[in-house]
Amino acid sequence: MSQDVAPDEWIAALTEARDSQQCDFFDFLTAVDELDDGIRIVAHVYSTTTRQHLLIRTLLPPDAPRLPTATTVYKGANWHERETCEMFGVHFEGHPNLIPLLLPDGFEGNPLRKDFVLASRVAKQWPGEVDPGQSLTELKKPKRRRNLPPGVPENWVQP
Repeated sequence: MSQDVAPDEWIAALTEARDSQQCDFFDFLTAVDELDDGIRIVAHVYSTTTRQHLLIRTLLPPDAPRLPTATTVYKGANWHERETCEMFGVHFEGHPNLIPLLLPDGFEGNPLRKDFVLASRVAKQWPGEVDPGQSLTELKKPKRRRNLPPGVPENWVQP
């Protein structure tokens, strides 16, 4: 079962799932970059009593994704929100310790956003550049113009 809620109903929906629907187990929280539509936050909770699954979703604006922390309802949301903040740039207001979890110190950007340029795809061979039946050695003899990988702007220059 799934439930779509407005961002200002996020905590109420999680609380309702925990208290009224007996969803006592917090499984995961993640995000999906839906480009111009925004960032969709998805939480999965589960009832160990009734064995009911519930997906709770909300859509945040792409330019300022902010949401109240789910840690006030489910303590298990802590690391999931830290990861989502780091990888998608979603700020969880009221989170007790919203510090980086996975990326090295000084990393800039949100690597799971679709507008994040994957520079390594330009610097190193990527699989989508090889035609069917063509080997990597044949690629050194260019038959066609080299295409940039998905997500790399045409005017991007390798540092």
